[in-house]
Amino acid sequence: MVVVIAVLPVSGTEQADGVAVRVVEHGDPAPAGHAPRLQPAAPAELLGPGERLLDVRDREVHDDAGVRAVRAGLADPAGRLAAVRAHQRVRVVQHLHRPAEQFLVEAVGARRVGGGDVEPGGVGGIARHGGSPRVSGTVGRGSDSRGGAESSPVSEEFSDLVAARDGDDAAFARLVAPLHRELHAHCYRMLGSAHDADDALQEALVRAWRGIARFEGRSSLRSWLYTVATRTCLDAVERRGRRALPVDLGPASPRAVVDAAPLTEVSWLGPYADAGLPVGPAGPAARYEQREAVELAFVAAVQHLSGNQRAALLLFDVLGFSAEEIAAMMDTSAAAVNSALARARRQLAAKAPDVSQQQTLRTLGDTRVRSIASSFATALERGDADALVALLTEDVTWSMPPLPHWYAGRDAVREFAVAVPITRCPSWRHRLTTANGQPAVAFYVGAAPDAVHGAWSLTVLTLRQGAISELVSFLGPEHVLRAGLPETL
Repeated sequence: MVVVIAVLPVSGTEQADGVAVRVVEHGDPAPAGHAPRLQPAAPAELLGPGERLLDVRDREVHDDAGVRAVRAGLADPAGRLAAVRAHQRVRVVQHLHRPAEQFLVEAVGARRVGGGDVEPGGVGGIARHGGSPRVSGTVGRGSDSRGGAESSPVSEEFSDLVAARDGDDAAFARLVAPLHRELHAHCYRMLGSAHDADDALQEALVRAWRGIARFEGRSSLRSWLYTVATRTCLDAVERRGRRALPVDLGPASPRAVVDAAPLTEVSWLGPYADAGLPVGPAGPAARYEQREAVELAFVAAVQHLSGNQRAALLLFDVLGFSAEEIAAMMDTSAAAVNSALARARRQLAAKAPDVSQQQTLRTLGDTRVRSIASSFATALERGDADALVALLTEDVTWSMPPLPHWYAGRDAVREFAVAVPITRCPSWRHRLTTANGQPAVAFYVGAAPDAVHGAWSLTVLTLRQGAISELVSFLGPEHVLRAGLPETL
């Protein structure tokens, strides 16, 4: 007889800390309200407190000692939670009995590179990248080392994983810290808002913390965390829909609108302060660079995709996961992933520019890019409309979410610049920065040149052939503060 533990919503069975625990023998019907155990709807690692703790896939690894420990604990109502922990420890011991390299490769996300070291894995661990095994120096922790000569980053990572599975929240925090920034960027790409990305990542990490005890190393830790984060974002997409820029709402305004009111009922696309965002692709299979995949045009185009299409595109083309890995993450087939990916690519090709900003910026060089951004900011500060317009392409656009109006063409942009920021704002100051992998200017406005200037907007510049082709001014001091800049000057 095979024993499987089920944690069910409380409904007349005996309780342990707000949930009911019972033993389900193989062959029993599935608990009411739950999917059949032979067809799990989601990886067991992702299930919450009111759902099954272990599913049928765990049966093959329940050795006799583990079953006896679990059953003995369940015989005593006071020992139910201890029994669950006993099972978890059996699983840890089983991992410990596997070769250390195999455990690190599968559970932590390391990959074998030949000669002896295990290095941080990209996606999918050893099966994806190949190579011959050796044990190494870093597994996603960089040069961080809390131990002495006998404590390598690999052993620290392993110890943290075991400790986190046993309820150590500090160990869990150390495990996820190296992935925090890239997971946040993934959530931003999915949702189009840094604020929403904050919420989604926080919720995903809570889900991961609740599920880490059931993480069994079938995938790398990185892959598992991306699974949790992606599913959290898909829930958010279903609730909130897509985010937009003013150009998505209608045609350009034919004249300057002086006293426009913010359109608060629209969910606006937001900027992303990209300090520390990795440069280059996430892995050898990725089609986009990390900064390319946060460019405004890219993120805005992604917002036109369905949730599943977004996930397929970002996981495959940006992060380099395989169709099979994504299928496991999204509980679907590789064929369905490939179909969603093909549709997403077609829509993206219709909306995104042929040349990315990263390509343009490399062609221009840092000095030229900074000069363009500085000249634009200085022209606005001085109220010099001619100098400002000289920096623009003929088909330039300027929008200012959450204001709904936007302007197209040099003449319209000049008219707006003279009517509003140059005439109606007494004094401007600025700081140069970057956002969405592009040059950006943080603007501060004051009542007089010698007055305190408060953060007003973050303007992201899109360049083409040495000129500014698009200006998006995100109004609100919060965007400036996210860029790590002061609230006042």
